[in-house]
Amino acid sequence: MMVAVAGLVGATTSSPAVAGGPILREGFETPVVASGYVRLPAGTQVGQFTVTRGNVDLVANDLWQASEGRQSLDLAGDTQGAITRTFGTVPLITYRVTYALAGNPNSTPVVKTTETSVNGQVVQQASFDTTGTTDTDMGYVHHTFYFLTTASSVTLEFASTTVPAPFGPVIDDIRVDSCLLVLCPPIHAISVR
Repeated sequence: MMVAVAGLVGATTSSPAVAGGPILREGFETPVVASGYVRLPAGTQVGQFTVTRGNVDLVANDLWQASEGRQSLDLAGDTQGAITRTFGTVPLITYRVTYALAGNPNSTPVVKTTETSVNGQVVQQASFDTTGTTDTDMGYVHHTFYFLTTASSVTLEFASTTVPAPFGPVIDDIRVDSCLLVLCPPIHAISVR
């Protein structure tokens, strides 16, 4: 199975979606956290994703600012965590993935790191420097990448690579669109196996 990937870091796209909407949109609003945070172990459902490694912290916006909605996800609870979601794709169609990235500002290391994979292949590595950020001003940066696959479904994974593990990268506002539904800019795709 082939996956081709191109990435734009810190970029947003202004092209509107047409009828049909996004294939996936996740802001981690379920399960509802009344206050503070809840640690979720591997095997737990968080929104449309499943925690597949380690554990993660689902955080309410009374603890820190969400990118959208009222909750966000720290990809490292007391160990490096990962979340995945499998969804259907149309072979040889390009898909755009966007997400908001910040970092838990409450302890070191200052630079938080993460890896994003499609079908087990790393397609983007990103870092976020928490210097100058606070619980009320997280400084989210939006990341974008594109992939093309010959498969009829893909598994998207977001994982913390921050060492030491606690106080990791924070993600929110994940969106996957088909380039049949949005106008994707011309891109130079990189083939990844």
